Amino acid sequence: QVQLVESGGGLVQAGGSLRLSCAASGIIFRINAMRWYRQAPGKQRELVARITSGGSTNYADSAKGRFTISRDNAKNTVYLQMNSLKSEDTAVYYCNADVFDPYRSISDYWGQGTQVTVSS
Repeated sequence: QVQLVESGGGLVQAGGSLRLSCAASGIIFRINAMRWYRQAPGKQRELVARITSGGSTNYADSAKGRFTISRDNAKNTVYLQMNSLKSEDTAVYYCNADVFDPYRSISDYWGQGTQVTVSS
C-alpha cells in the first residue's frame, strides 16, 4: 500500500505565495507521473499541473506563469510552488501519483488534500 501525504496549505493574502508538498511512502518500485488537482466548493476537481518521472511538465491555463510543479525522485516527493495567488485559487489541493509496485503493477493513488485559502 502507498500513502500520499500533502502539506503546506494555509491562508494567504492575494498576491502571496505558498509551496505545497506531497510525499509518497510505502511499497514503491517507481513513480511515474505525479499531479496536483484542486477542487473548489461547488466545482468539479480539476487538474492543475502534471510532471512526469523525467521532469516534463504540463499546466492548466489558470496555473501557467504562476505555479511551478517539481519533484524529488529520491524522496518520492512532488511540490507545487504557487505565486501571485488569487482568490479563485482557493480550493482543496490534492496530490495524485501513478505508482509501480515491485511486481510492476501500476496503481493510482490520492492524498487526503490540503486546504488553500486566498483572501482578497
